Amino acid sequence: MTEPAIKAEDLGLRYRRRGEAWALRNCSFSLPAGRVVAVVGPNGAGKSTLLSLAAGLLRPTEGRIAGPARDRLAYVAQDKPLYGQLTVADTLRLGRELNPGRWDAAVAASIVTAGRLPGNARVRSLSGGQRSRLALALALGKRPEVLLLDEPMADLDPLARHELMGTLMADAADHGTTVVMSSHVLAELEGACDHLLLVQDGRIRLTGAIDELIAAHALLTGPVADLAPHTVVESRTAGRQLTALVRREGPVTGAWTAAEPSLEELLLAHFRASHTTERVSA
Repeated sequence: MTEPAIKAEDLGLRYRRRGEAWALRNCSFSLPAGRVVAVVGPNGAGKSTLLSLAAGLLRPTEGRIAGPARDRLAYVAQDKPLYGQLTVADTLRLGRELNPGRWDAAVAASIVTAGRLPGNARVRSLSGGQRSRLALALALGKRPEVLLLDEPMADLDPLARHELMGTLMADAADHGTTVVMSSHVLAELEGACDHLLLVQDGRIRLTGAIDELIAAHALLTGPVADLAPHTVVESRTAGRQLTALVRREGPVTGAWTAAEPSLEELLLAHFRASHTTERVSA
């Protein structure tokens, strides 16, 4: 069996200046290598904290998280920290010098060239989208085994997001790179990611292969009735008509119209559902 790219056991991080407040608590999961993993959840759910722990930038208060050595991991934070006084060319040269023997100049240059970033432009003069592109060029140029991305496409226009998402997917397919990315744009994750981590209130609420998670749920429409034995994630009633997202516990029977939920429907239902401490996995 292939070793997981990242594995966490009872992972937790407590805010040092907020009494007993926990950013993450009792988080356990295993991410298979070579997958494109979506990390989703509401604002303040703990997504950025989780990625920082995986990158080794934070030390857990309890539990453990294991992944590749730092020289085989790349991390792009939300604020895209780069040296503002350097030029684009200097930044790529720095990436090469800091990663001897692993630097892929061709892939880094291709990302910069596609964005038409002038080599002599200083980083401080770049737009947010251009800085995002340069940060991604550095990360992919390192040729990492695991690539951690915290809201990497937030500053990019739709066309650039589509292009760079394609680049990430191709890299994962060609080189077996594990890509772990957080995003608020649920629609862009469908068709791009194949594994899911749903973080809510500092806990892992849903995890597994996306196709298996979708197959394990059903979107039911029909007359108001008992949904047993299925586990109801969310339900809404309009007159005598009930619409419910359920976790299948056997075949769907009765006067129901059953449909496979989209990834966005699945995630939104779990976001809106009442909070629970039970971890669900496929």
